[in-house]
Amino acid sequence: MTLSPGRAHAPAGTRRLTRTLYASAFCDEFVLLYPVYALLFSDTGLSVWQISSLFALWSLTGVLLEVPSGAWADAVSRRLLLVLGPLFTAAGFALWVLVPSYGAFALGFVLWGAGGALGSGAQEALVYDELDRAGAADRYAGVMGRARAIGIAATMAAMGLAGPVFAWGGYDAVGAASVLVCLVGAAVATRFPEHREPAAGSEGWAATLRAGLAGARADRSVRGALLLVPAVTAVWGALDEYTPLLALDTGVAEETVPWLLLVVWAGATAGSLLAGAAERLTTTGFAALLAGSALAMAVGAAAGTPVALVLVALAFGGFQLATVLADARLQRRIDDSGRATLTSVAGLGSELGTLATYGAFATVATAAGYGTAFALAAVPYLVTALVLAGAARPGPRRAARPPEAPAALEERGR
Repeated sequence: MTLSPGRAHAPAGTRRLTRTLYASAFCDEFVLLYPVYALLFSDTGLSVWQISSLFALWSLTGVLLEVPSGAWADAVSRRLLLVLGPLFTAAGFALWVLVPSYGAFALGFVLWGAGGALGSGAQEALVYDELDRAGAADRYAGVMGRARAIGIAATMAAMGLAGPVFAWGGYDAVGAASVLVCLVGAAVATRFPEHREPAAGSEGWAATLRAGLAGARADRSVRGALLLVPAVTAVWGALDEYTPLLALDTGVAEETVPWLLLVVWAGATAGSLLAGAAERLTTTGFAALLAGSALAMAVGAAAGTPVALVLVALAFGGFQLATVLADARLQRRIDDSGRATLTSVAGLGSELGTLATYGAFATVATAAGYGTAFALAAVPYLVTALVLAGAARPGPRRAARPPEAPAALEERGR
């Protein structure tokens, strides 16, 4: 890890960074279109297959641009990409409302996917390097945990406010509010401090990408940290889309589902807020966290009762905590010159794992129901926990090699 000279005191050196990060996290998720954009597609006359194709296009855009955008962030300016990302998203949302049609929705999803890819990797890299420069790299997990908790709170606030705004002004009102918050997010991102300069003689993002991947291949600990991120984030990152269906499957009325979802996401928020305290968790402790969360999810989902969803909430809290900690472990192991690149590589693994989870979940849920699908989704986490526990187990000690006699050394030197 490359440390910058002339460190500032942590409180003064990080105040602007953390305030900007928290404001940016709120703007990223306080989007009133989130709860209603599927309704917009349906009301425009799109079929289920057309809507599904839009979601697939969104995911494909993120997959294709995830790693190149991270390399670009390392080659130029990470702050620049954090400013551009919300502008792309704002343009996409504006298209949806101004010219609602399949073509406009498709282009809007491409712009939204591009905006998300620009920020993925760049934000984590900028935040870690600025904390490191201020002598506060050990605060990274806590800072990012609070930022993710603010993002979840913003999402829940947007869900609560979308209904009244939609009733007042329809899609135009929620669309205008969503575009506005994206523009505010871009303005907020200009306040990110960035002291890092691109390496002299840089040959562009392609060379940065090759250098970052070469560094990962050469360092086993970096490879392990890269694999851990998607292993932790991919499955539960897909499951959160199905939590309303799991809640409804417990037999409650539709109007009760939002309250149960509030419980589940309160668990995820708590997990984010615990990241700072849990940053020093050992590998064995991390394995126990994953295993305990997996068992809680399996039992809670399989029970099929509203009360048992509290266990699912605990599981989501554990998975969210593990997500922040896995990211922190990765940041500690990679060099600042390729930080955004390799963070994006981990993000690409998460995206691909999430896509695979969608297919597997749909297959199991169709055949056996949502509770069973959630319960079986715990298996990958149990496997990951076992692998981590095995890696943490100390191996047999090698016998100490006796020192060679001076005569033997002298003979070897002849």
